[in-house]
Amino acid sequence: MTQTYDLLIVGGGLVGASLAIALHGHGLRIGLVEARPLGDPGQPSYDDRALALSYGSRQILESIQLWPQLAEQVAPIRQIHISDQGHFGCARITADQEQVPALGYVLPARQLGRVLWQQLHQCHDVSLLTPAQVTSVQHMPDQVQVRLQQGDRTSSLTTRLLVAADGSDSRLREQLQIPATGWDYHQIAVVASITPGRPHADTAYQRFTPFGPVALLPHRAGHCTLIWTLHPEQHAQVLQYNDAQFCAAFQRQFGYRLGVLQRVGKRHSYPLRLCRAQQIVAQRTAIIGNAAHTLHPIAGQGLNLGLRDLNTLVDSVLAAQGAGRDIGAADCLSQYQSVCQREHQRVAQATDGLVRLFTSPLRSLQWARNIGLLAFDHLSPVKHALARTAMGL
Repeated sequence: MTQTYDLLIVGGGLVGASLAIALHGHGLRIGLVEARPLGDPGQPSYDDRALALSYGSRQILESIQLWPQLAEQVAPIRQIHISDQGHFGCARITADQEQVPALGYVLPARQLGRVLWQQLHQCHDVSLLTPAQVTSVQHMPDQVQVRLQQGDRTSSLTTRLLVAADGSDSRLREQLQIPATGWDYHQIAVVASITPGRPHADTAYQRFTPFGPVALLPHRAGHCTLIWTLHPEQHAQVLQYNDAQFCAAFQRQFGYRLGVLQRVGKRHSYPLRLCRAQQIVAQRTAIIGNAAHTLHPIAGQGLNLGLRDLNTLVDSVLAAQGAGRDIGAADCLSQYQSVCQREHQRVAQATDGLVRLFTSPLRSLQWARNIGLLAFDHLSPVKHALARTAMGL
């Protein structure tokens, strides 16, 4: 028997699950395909990484009624401090200056994943197809036919709109023969929880070093999450450090703004790269989240950009649904494409430009970026405009 859906989402990570919840209750039959079993700790999106949610992302999560379950678990970012190691330039952005309760929020991915799965179980119009994998896709004029493998059982599905939300190594994107472009930064991010010697005062720190950016994000319990960008050979050495050696080495990069670093938790590592799908729509298909774009974490825009994808796609789908039009038709997807394609290009170029600017050894660029940081700190209109952009507003 062929199962029929209005919308089939492939990928139950943070963006895919959020999309299903956002479209719940609007008269759509929704299927959500996920390769891992429900609640599996090995689901890549639901690991121990800390997520930096922008204020704009909070508004999106509020609009889909997820924020109340998250509000007590997040740590607010009320100030951002940006500096360049060994140079005079620095800049600060505060929530008071921007007249918002917080510039952003820090939340472990695992906690957001737990809230999403709990909410999905309450969505009566969302069918959870897991663990399952898409084995083939066939486009027809008025629908997409999808073959699904669940254990030793194969099933056939049809949908009016297919959404690829299965991550940066998207198998569905490959099956659709949509190429992706990008490059490896030859950097590895080491992520860990660390206890500072002084209270973090709801401040997020971004510090640029000759080897790559480091960051400290505040947590509710008083500790911080560190993100330390390293070259592969440095990474191999750092992973051999004991806790005291690791703290001392990171302290040399970060400095003493939070006093002497006390303790460090388990370390995790992730290679960094830029990857962009060359197109984000195809026949009756939309590509969102990391399947459409994978960014360097230097500006913390990855998940936030994915949530903006979700927001735009939901607007397009519900506008078509409300007008009695086909949600998978080209005119429905054109709005998503026109808005998000420009946004993806702008954010990817800005992120990649920051990586190159702040890792360049050229003395002329070092002076230019430090003068730029000072100018940014003192030119209120420029700071305000860039802060609102970073907040997703």
